[in-house]
Amino acid sequence: MAYLNQFLQTVVKEGASDLHIGQGQPPKMRRNGDMMAMRQEPVLRDEAILMLSEVAGPENWKFFEERGDLDFAYEMDEKSRFRCNYLKQTNGYGAVFRLIPTAIASLEDLGIPPVVTEFGHLRGGLVLVTGPTGSGKSTTLAALVNYINEGFSRHIVTVEEPIEFVHQRKRSMITQREVPTSARSFPEALRAALRQDADIVLVGEMRDLETISLALTAAETGLVVFGTLHTNNARKSVDRMIDVFPPGRQAQARTMLANSLRGVLAQLLLKKADGSGRIAVNEILIANAAVAAIIREGATQKLQDVIVSGRAQGMQFMDDAISALLEKGIVSPHEAFMKAIDKNRFKPFLPPEEAALGNATGAVPEDEQKTPGDFTKPRRPLTRLSR
Repeated sequence: MAYLNQFLQTVVKEGASDLHIGQGQPPKMRRNGDMMAMRQEPVLRDEAILMLSEVAGPENWKFFEERGDLDFAYEMDEKSRFRCNYLKQTNGYGAVFRLIPTAIASLEDLGIPPVVTEFGHLRGGLVLVTGPTGSGKSTTLAALVNYINEGFSRHIVTVEEPIEFVHQRKRSMITQREVPTSARSFPEALRAALRQDADIVLVGEMRDLETISLALTAAETGLVVFGTLHTNNARKSVDRMIDVFPPGRQAQARTMLANSLRGVLAQLLLKKADGSGRIAVNEILIANAAVAAIIREGATQKLQDVIVSGRAQGMQFMDDAISALLEKGIVSPHEAFMKAIDKNRFKPFLPPEEAALGNATGAVPEDEQKTPGDFTKPRRPLTRLSR
């Protein structure tokens, strides 16, 4: 068994989402949104090399040593798969391992509003799934792709870096491509998808002008494009899509987006008040004639009014969704305040002293956190992979 697996097994056992390795620091894991140390002793260079090189393999390790960054997926066992990011930092080596469930949950299991299934019935256009890092975008997209896979006969092409959820072929044909192993870049894979008789293309991350431009083009040509952005709500998502273009092309970009956008699903994860985990909360924009006109005009500040007035069509404003969870006692006033767009709306629910200070950190001091396992000694000599 790989030496690192003992740490990853604890992540799985404790219901954590991430393992963080940083040379000169104790290993830490993120559980229910909070970081906690797994032991007191820091990871030294020899242990870091053993941890990271063993699961990466010789070729990946060589690439990482040369470039200083590496993304890949690691399957510890049949039930545990991790998205891995390696990096070099001022103190030496570092890595983050994100747990990817092998079983794909349904949209219903995730608590995603039923109206989102309508995106699976589209025959063309762009759907944006947005949220900060670690908000569950990939999980929600996997559930949506699985919904299509089970109910429709389509050709679905996914482009990811790395592949996270592995989809089995059901009614649909699934083609999963990984950057940079099976496709050199997102733009290259998008161009190829136009020649691969695809019905649906999932773009794991739209982070540059070329990728966003090609995604808009693909959506205009009749493909359904699911893409992700690191934005917190629908308005910011539309602004990001336009702002990436140079000023001379933004008018054209607004027209293309107005014509092709079908919806925005923004997602945040909130800690439950009872400490049992986290729950997804969503803002939903469903594109209509009013949305298209707003995008063409560049008046995105009006999108909130459209969302609020579009409840009958299944639209949902983020703060309204957070407020509903607060009213049911599912999340605390503190957590609602932290994640809300309009914080003044939730400030009256805070305890007086917290409202006065505006302090909503909620972090547990490290010295009060319990370490979940004994990882003080490696299971084999560290000199084997010393440099």
